[in-house]
Amino acid sequence: MRLEHFTPTYMVERIYDLTVEDLKARSIKTVLADLDNTLLAWNNPDGTPELKQWLQDLRDGGIELIVVSNNTTKRVEKAVKPLDVKFVSWSLKPLPRGILHVLRTHHLKRQEVIMVGDQLLTDVWAAHSAGVRSVLVQRLIESDMWQTWLNRRIEKYVKKIVFQAHPHLKWEKTLRDN
Repeated sequence: MRLEHFTPTYMVERIYDLTVEDLKARSIKTVLADLDNTLLAWNNPDGTPELKQWLQDLRDGGIELIVVSNNTTKRVEKAVKPLDVKFVSWSLKPLPRGILHVLRTHHLKRQEVIMVGDQLLTDVWAAHSAGVRSVLVQRLIESDMWQTWLNRRIEKYVKKIVFQAHPHLKWEKTLRDN
């Protein structure tokens, strides 16, 4: 396992900071997004007006959003139904299974896709294993679902190593190529 597996291609503060212009400039046609604490705060299933505006901006710009989550089908379906977006549940991140499923079933090229998530050990690793670019975002709220606590503890040490090895990585307000 190499450090590059955990090194995000980009780092932006929030998923809503990804603009249609920045995505199109990088030939992105589809954004894959983690659900909890990336797209929605796990304790706010209705989302925010900002999320709804961002989704509308993506639609207006011809960019599709697909949720790729480790959660159950029932949980993900309930969360994304009001947002009217497609999803893959039980994706088994950090395995690339869910991302590869989307690439195959939507006939997408790897260079047209970007994976956005709040965790190095699941979202970023899965993206790189699938051969797509990754965006690490800060989690929407500090608390997590109980299942995530162990991953966060391990990730704390991995982040320290990644950021020491790549001092150019910083939280941005927009996509920035290094």
